[in-house]
Amino acid sequence: MIITKVAPSPVYAQRPALVKEVRSALNARDFDAAKKLLADSRNGGPVSPGWLEAQSWLGRGYLSAGRLDEAEKAASETRKMALALLQGRGLDAEPSLPTALGASIEVQAQAANARGHKAEAVAFLQEEIRRWRGTSLQARLQKNLHLISLVGKPAPVLNTREYVGAQPPRLASLKGRKTLLFFWAHWCGDCKATGGVIARLKREFPNVAVIGPTQPYGYVAGGEEASRADEIRYIDQVRQKYYAGIADMTVPVNEENFELWGASTTPTIAVVDANGIVKLYHPGKMSYEELLPYVRD
Repeated sequence: MIITKVAPSPVYAQRPALVKEVRSALNARDFDAAKKLLADSRNGGPVSPGWLEAQSWLGRGYLSAGRLDEAEKAASETRKMALALLQGRGLDAEPSLPTALGASIEVQAQAANARGHKAEAVAFLQEEIRRWRGTSLQARLQKNLHLISLVGKPAPVLNTREYVGAQPPRLASLKGRKTLLFFWAHWCGDCKATGGVIARLKREFPNVAVIGPTQPYGYVAGGEEASRADEIRYIDQVRQKYYAGIADMTVPVNEENFELWGASTTPTIAVVDANGIVKLYHPGKMSYEELLPYVRD
């Protein structure tokens, strides 16, 4: 398997200004304003990756509003233009193109699932994962596949060969106990906030095993480039500073876990029951009240 890194924190990956403007219009549910921004910016000229990233938000906006026909149409147009641009460049040459293409695939799959066509959505995502294996899209597409289909299924494997702190257990060895998986990144503010939630739940339910997989991203504080060894030492410093309150949390350090679990969003939280079945898969932070029923029941 070819392992790739999940995209770095947005702090170090500046988005085109047009993206922010279009998102602002869509947040206000002003689709006409968003489309005008896109049309005026392009002004009949060629499609650029940055413009296409902004355009990809149109499909996501329609999907969020439940306007599935328009979401699918916008996503299909984005995907067509992205594939055309790929004729002359590599997918990961810069960040906007994979962001736009990933969004188009995501919207098409989620719209199909929202229509009750789960099998079609799963098959589509599985094919796209095969097509884009070894690129930055792999984890994002795996995330969307898991969102649709992972709950109720056996938990994917977890690579525990490399770690910081205490040696992590294999998931298979934890059958009989509930397990909470907390995928985090050293640069992630939402992860630090979620760490306090998990620490509280661990105090209240000490028998729940907590595993906190993370991975290197190629840099340390301030976006300074670092060797893998130096970054892993930095990861351990972050673990001890921000997550020491999560009693007995073990921390595998491996890119493969993020690929297999589709953790392209940090934090990503999963809960596995005592029989090894996934009961929760949630990209993004969660409050104590949101997570409590899955840990308690």
